[in-house]
Amino acid sequence: MRELPSAAQVLDRVFAGRVLLAVLRGLPIDRTVALAEAVWDTGLGVVEVPLHAPSSRDALAAVARLGAERGEVVGAGGVLTPDLVPVAKAAGAAFTLSPGFDPDVLRVSLAAGLAHVPGASTPTEIQRALRTGCRWLTAFPAAPLGPSWIRALRDVFPQVALIATGDVTVANAAEFRTAGARCLGVDGALLPPGGLAALVAALGPVPDATGPGAAPA
Repeated sequence: MRELPSAAQVLDRVFAGRVLLAVLRGLPIDRTVALAEAVWDTGLGVVEVPLHAPSSRDALAAVARLGAERGEVVGAGGVLTPDLVPVAKAAGAAFTLSPGFDPDVLRVSLAAGLAHVPGASTPTEIQRALRTGCRWLTAFPAAPLGPSWIRALRDVFPQVALIATGDVTVANAAEFRTAGARCLGVDGALLPPGGLAALVAALGPVPDATGPGAAPA
């Protein structure tokens, strides 16, 4: 019998060659869908729709439908409690994300067939996540702790893939990538006209980033 891929392997495939995680929070459905399509058109981004309000479920479902047509998967963010996991799955999400680590959210996500990306900001939290098989982690809050924090974590945990999230902007995006962030979780910086193009330009040429913790040296 063919062995099923682990959640970490699923996420390796989802983020292969992608360095942006577009966090589309609190927007009208048509704007959410349009931004998702623009992100996918760059070839560099994965889309997350946070479940922060009941109305966000419809936005997630609309983006997931479009993603299915394009061969793209979508993540459900803000999954703070286990009861949101079936909501995410019903809307078409392929994985869940949280700003922190909750073993019950992880357990229910995996049971539902969804990979999970928990959050971590300290070595203790990272070690705890690694013990459960979570190698992809949301590094939150990124901006207050800074690129040097990402660099320090990657020095100790080179096997983890950190998604730097929290006030990542055009001004600091390249620095976070250079520090070792595998991917950048971006929300507000996408909203101004030309915001996505400015982010892509700020990153410059993106090297091969297919490995689990791959980032520029």
